[in-house]
Amino acid sequence: MLSSNRTEPLMLMQILLHTPKWVFAVFVLLAWLGGRQLVANRLGLNRVLVMPVAMAGLSFFGVVSAFGDSAGALLGWAVAALLLVALVLRRPLPATTRYDAAARQFQVAGTAVPLMLMMGIFFTKYVVGVSLAMHPELRHHVAFALGVPALYGAFSGIFAARAARLWRLAAASGAMVSGARAA
Repeated sequence: MLSSNRTEPLMLMQILLHTPKWVFAVFVLLAWLGGRQLVANRLGLNRVLVMPVAMAGLSFFGVVSAFGDSAGALLGWAVAALLLVALVLRRPLPATTRYDAAARQFQVAGTAVPLMLMMGIFFTKYVVGVSLAMHPELRHHVAFALGVPALYGAFSGIFAARAARLWRLAAASGAMVSGARAA
């Protein structure tokens, strides 16, 4: 019989070998997108919205793929998302954040937060998928069925609130309204 110290690396290797290749491509894409956020950047109004919508969709898909249309799981996701939106909206934007109404672009400082959130969603989805493949009964454990959707919801809420703070800055300048009329 092998000791647990010798079987764990073998199990990890088997998990990685049985992971579809596209999963690694998604990881590289998310790491690249998150890495781009590490430096100061200029972002348009619409671009500010794309990433939170995409990440919320990915996290919601993670809940549905793991728990189906379980009302408890979906509620846990929504409550966590709303709670984190409320908490993050209370925080001010970094002092260096600016909105250029003429160009309809934000100047934002570099930050690791988007990278951490993307990796959090990715690794949560990966670990949950592996865990459920190995132990399908986890789907019915209360702590797992509430904790995982809440974690996904927290990621989504932070993404959404970060975008909402920027949109609020643009709205305060009045440029979004006048720009929408001109378009």
